[in-house]
Amino acid sequence: MRSFFITAIDTDAGKTFVACALTQALINAGKKVAVYKPVAAGCHKVDDRLVNEDAQLLSQFGNCKQSISDVNPISFEAAIAPHIAASNENREISIDEISAGFNKVMSLKADINITEGAGGWRLPIYINNDVENSRIENNSIGNKGIGNNIQSGLQDCVQSSDKHVFLSDFVQKTKQEVILVVNMKLGCLNHALLTYQAIIADGLHCVAWIANNASEQPMSCLNENIVSLEQLLPIPKIAQLGFNQEQGMSLHEKIKAAAIKIDLSHLD
Repeated sequence: MRSFFITAIDTDAGKTFVACALTQALINAGKKVAVYKPVAAGCHKVDDRLVNEDAQLLSQFGNCKQSISDVNPISFEAAIAPHIAASNENREISIDEISAGFNKVMSLKADINITEGAGGWRLPIYINNDVENSRIENNSIGNKGIGNNIQSGLQDCVQSSDKHVFLSDFVQKTKQEVILVVNMKLGCLNHALLTYQAIIADGLHCVAWIANNASEQPMSCLNENIVSLEQLLPIPKIAQLGFNQEQGMSLHEKIKAAAIKIDLSHLD
């Protein structure tokens, strides 16, 4: 059993489209695939339950007969950062809660588990304001003797960030392999490299990347930028996907067409 976590260089990069296409490609290859989107913000009510469109779409592509609640256990109505949505509802998102949902997915004993992240790699799910305020106060005191306190101030920054909680902490805990979605737009080279470096710094294996043109407008010098990323990222590109403007194609049909373009050989 293998588990792949789908992350991206930022939000609106096409993670759901890629996660669904990868799921379909694996199913086409005869695999049993379970899907998981632990946290989603921006939902509407269906029969007194909050349903996220991306999570619902993802659930339609897995072949393990999962309920929408199993696919997406943590959902918020407001389309805002999850930790802010949780705070507004006097809730707290924890790694334990996210991991419990993942363990339920694991219990299905699929060949492959596909987890779709939210936002970018370092998405905060809980920010400890008390720790942050304490750090600011300590730094203010330290400013009276800047020369003697630079190193301790840096240590405070590291320690305080450790007390915040990120979705990437969940990926670390569950030791999933990571696939990076690069939205091909201006600035993507920098964002892709920084994201890849953060994944590696977290001690995880980033196994592949996918070039995705999530906009209706193609990127200027698209091919040149893809070549640059192929040279800069020491991992294989397993697909180059683009916005499909063909009239009459449903979203499901576009996803199935994209699935054919994914090279699964690098995931063996």
